Amino acid sequence: MAQSWTRWFKDLGMNDVASVGGKNASLGELYRNLVPQGVRIPNGFAITAQAYRYFLQSNQLNGKLTSILDGLDTQDIEALRLKGKQARQAMLQAEFPQDLKDAIIHTYRELVGETGASIDVAVRSSATAEDLPSASFAGQQESYLNVQGEPMLLDSCRRCFASLFTDRAISYRADRGFDHLKIALSIGVQRMVRSDLGTSGVMFSIDTETGFQDVVLINAAYGLGENVVQGAVNPDEYFVFKPTLLRGFRPIIQKRLGTKEAKLIYDIGGSKMTKNVPVAAEDRARFALSDDDILTLAKWASLIEQHYSKRVGHLQPMDMEWAKDGRTGELFVVQARPETVESQKLQARHDSLQMYSMKKKGRVVAKGRSVGEKIAQGAARIIRSVTELDLLKPGEVLVTDKTDPDWEPAMKRAAAIVTNRGGRTCHAAIVSRELGLPAVVGTETGTNDLRDGQAVTVSCAEGETGFIYDGRLSFDVQTISLKDLARPRTQVMMNIANPDEAFRLSFIPNDGVGLARMEFIIGNTIRVHPLALLNFDRLKDADAKMQIEHLTQGYSQKSRYFVDKLAEGVAMIAAAFHPHDVIVRLSDFKTNEYANLIGGREFEPHEENPMLGFRGASRYYDPRYRDGFGLECEAMKRVRNEMGLMNVKLMIPFCRTVQEGRAVLAEMEKHGLRRGEKDLEVYVMCEIPSNVILAEEFASIFDGFSIGSNDLTQLILGVDRDSEIVAHIFDERNEAVEDMIARVIRIARQKGTKIGICGQAPSDYPDFAQFLVEEEIDSISLNPDAVMKTTLTILDAEKKKAA
Repeated sequence: MAQSWTRWFKDLGMNDVASVGGKNASLGELYRNLVPQGVRIPNGFAITAQAYRYFLQSNQLNGKLTSILDGLDTQDIEALRLKGKQARQAMLQAEFPQDLKDAIIHTYRELVGETGASIDVAVRSSATAEDLPSASFAGQQESYLNVQGEPMLLDSCRRCFASLFTDRAISYRADRGFDHLKIALSIGVQRMVRSDLGTSGVMFSIDTETGFQDVVLINAAYGLGENVVQGAVNPDEYFVFKPTLLRGFRPIIQKRLGTKEAKLIYDIGGSKMTKNVPVAAEDRARFALSDDDILTLAKWASLIEQHYSKRVGHLQPMDMEWAKDGRTGELFVVQARPETVESQKLQARHDSLQMYSMKKKGRVVAKGRSVGEKIAQGAARIIRSVTELDLLKPGEVLVTDKTDPDWEPAMKRAAAIVTNRGGRTCHAAIVSRELGLPAVVGTETGTNDLRDGQAVTVSCAEGETGFIYDGRLSFDVQTISLKDLARPRTQVMMNIANPDEAFRLSFIPNDGVGLARMEFIIGNTIRVHPLALLNFDRLKDADAKMQIEHLTQGYSQKSRYFVDKLAEGVAMIAAAFHPHDVIVRLSDFKTNEYANLIGGREFEPHEENPMLGFRGASRYYDPRYRDGFGLECEAMKRVRNEMGLMNVKLMIPFCRTVQEGRAVLAEMEKHGLRRGEKDLEVYVMCEIPSNVILAEEFASIFDGFSIGSNDLTQLILGVDRDSEIVAHIFDERNEAVEDMIARVIRIARQKGTKIGICGQAPSDYPDFAQFLVEEEIDSISLNPDAVMKTTLTILDAEKKKAA
């Protein structure tokens, strides 16, 4: 009998869930199959479910626990607390039978002999119903770190057994119809990775908010990993693009610096096994992982996903925990389990798409990382400790510092959740996804920014930043049916500005991105004029220098900040729509807009009419901006050559003459972006009458045209599109405008050059979209909210044309 009470990881696999629980079965699966592929997994053993049942039987606990839990109402929080406490006390007062104690200690001594005289272990609970496809039991039971010596090991095991009856675990099982005594608990005893001296965190082989499958999401912080899991810190966040990673590229497509306020370390000589200490300011200001470490973890996550997917016969996204040993510098995966929330939505996404959007926006009270893609409203309820949870009424917005598993029975009453601390893999985020609630985590000051009872709107539908607006604001919910939707001959592409929305928008049926606006990334993420970064030491504006210092902390070379952030923004869009074309328009700010960037006023001339002044192509080769354009080129080269996102095409805006086009291409070539090399295509905006009149000449030096109908209409009709007085004349459907557009489409087709449109008109006017189809344009790029409606218009127009 004793032989079935402990089992080594090397002898376990996913077929052993009934014996050792989901967590231990998965560790065994990893150890047996992934260690030979180079993934490091710390060794250990499982104390089996049979041992747990023997523990109950030897102490006559089955009847006692049944009596305690009989008639439980999980909605009665006070009764739940009382019964949970009674059940745990009964478990903690029980003793290990001698033969079970001997078996555990014997196996532990073998592990000590394998790894050296001094050993500390992690003791983790593993329930036999854990990580089922329909429910995630993650975090329901306790784990203990830095467990040293045999007495502490046995005490930690007893506490793990008792944790099967925490309030949240009892409530979770009862609400999902699981029998309390039919679920058993196994325990994993695993060699500790000294991440208390290094770093640790969580990673997913899927984007946890949108279900986008082609990325690995990694969260990282200093110290032991419980802080990241529990949401006690705001961690760093990294995205890596799997398809090009596995082809040998280095596609870290986004890095976000977290505040990483505290780290969990060993409590040497203290009363507890671990303690939290503050992180030094200089460590908080730098990333917790090197790029090489990020890429290694992402490769391991991909290998683990591939193994589990092959095992079950379909894509199986994974939820993993990792740690880096501060003594040896070695990385380890310490847990892996199937991801149970987004992976269930994947099939539903093929049938329909639900899109939330704000009708109007108000005053932002707080913001943080968004969880989910929904919008909700309610009265804010500030909860400062678990003892106040009774105050939370159904439909209110729970606002707190952080949540832990003890909060779960009450969280289901909330309309939305807002926390000060935590990243997108913390406890509040995981539970919110499972409950289908929008959550904004890591606001830092949410409990101070919101008032108790204040009406708020929580929006997680605007990308990776979640917003809490003052008041109950109007919003839309649109359900888009994707079943049996035909694809038109004309390519339907999208205009994208915000990289944070790219993953979500990629699920709308599309043929790629016809216009990715670089200005949005520069204006909203970078915020600094490129020449202010290149000439930082010579800046006269002291306030601008202070702002730049803050934004570029950790960068000894300020210009690298511009290149990194621009490359990441474009890469997020390119990855989201890969392998479809993503046409990136190089910067098209006007001088007044460039001047409004931090430090910009020292580098921009004053112009009476910036719309017709120093903008677009004219800037790129001019000595007054040429070095700034060089940074744009360097960023695009990184996206294509280093990250492997060759689906990125580049586009030149406001190119007045053919000679100017040649000058820009020559300037790009100086920075390693040569048209035709590595399949690089360069397009030109068709938005000036000269682009149409000299279309044949422009077609000889560019790979394609994209019609900018806004500027083209303005310049053909001589109308300032921003003037309210003559706004009624501005109309893309004017005969002169349509004649010019038809002419350039005809010339492009004769020359075999691609031509599309990225202006506003086809999004607004169905008859204009029909006109473009009749002229046989190659592609129409639309605002995301117009894609489905206009696709139907295009299909109808193509049907009529064919008749």
